[in-house]
Amino acid sequence: MPMKYAFHPGNIAHSSATEVTQTMEPAARSLGIELIPMKGATSCGAGIIRQANDVLQITLNARNFAIAESMGVDIITPCAATAGNLHEDLSRLKADPLLLAKTNEVLQRTSGISLKGDVNVRHILHVIVDEIGLEKVEGKLRNPMNFRIAGYYGPNIQQEGACGDDDVFDPNYLELLIDALGGSPVEWESRTQSVGVPGLFSEEATVLRQVAAAISDAKSEGAEMIVSACTLSHTLLDVYQGKASRSTGLSTNIPVIHLTEMLAFAFGHHNNRLAQLRTRIAVIGD
Repeated sequence: MPMKYAFHPGNIAHSSATEVTQTMEPAARSLGIELIPMKGATSCGAGIIRQANDVLQITLNARNFAIAESMGVDIITPCAATAGNLHEDLSRLKADPLLLAKTNEVLQRTSGISLKGDVNVRHILHVIVDEIGLEKVEGKLRNPMNFRIAGYYGPNIQQEGACGDDDVFDPNYLELLIDALGGSPVEWESRTQSVGVPGLFSEEATVLRQVAAAISDAKSEGAEMIVSACTLSHTLLDVYQGKASRSTGLSTNIPVIHLTEMLAFAFGHHNNRLAQLRTRIAVIGD
């Protein structure tokens, strides 16, 4: 029987980072995960809504939780930022009965639903390591990722209760997965540091420095590519690396892909994209 999860793709996986959704689905299928669409689900808020209206963000996410709860399954997401934001709001609701009651009043009035709190949020990385097991991953391997890969976690899921049984301060799940997929994991300090999400539009200069510093760190440790567990950070590291280099003078020319792309390529899906990635590494690499 497949493992069933309510699928929350994150904020941009269905728009500017469609490659994440396109590769999440076949990767999940290979792993025996059934992704159930969350009809009517909304953005997690990305930490932005909270800055202006905390009540609005936690109510929107309570609605997301109630949708998954009504489906009888937990939530899975490929985005570390989404997983972290959902975890924060769910933890607050579970720990504060008064907040849960007030939020349910709004949900009942506006949507006709309510939340008990019998749901959890999981990032696909932690489902793979904690629930599925790396032995099964190795058994599904078709295209070994024969590259020196720097795995990027980001800070959002590195909080107690949000990263499975991985170490909050010194995680290694992504490195274990890279190794299981035939890659050579790179040890680098910036793997859990922020690259500025979601401050690009308000503090662009600062964000570009953070992006450039992270990429430069990965390259200095011998990485041929970066694999991100965060969709928002993946987009910044990939799309804005040229601008970050021009802004800082640091070398940032390196392919950046999402965790779901690595999984799909390794399991034999989208072989044309894997070939393109090999070309990118050969052309872009120093």
